[in-house]
Amino acid sequence: MEDRERLRVMIEHWIRHNESHFEEYRRWAEVARALGLEGVDRKIQEAVDRIREANRFFEEALRQIV
Repeated sequence: MEDRERLRVMIEHWIRHNESHFEEYRRWAEVARALGLEGVDRKIQEAVDRIREANRFFEEALRQIV
């Protein structure tokens, strides 16, 4: 597989990998909230927001490859 194709495959993998964790992150944010750890809940949500932003950058990069 040439490097360009491998890069495309890797970026697609990173996007899917990130997306596969969103439900788990939401669940643990709820656990933190139930434990009265609202600050932890907010930080988890902030991390999710940043991962979503990272995925947007990956998607932009992917569009430049294909």
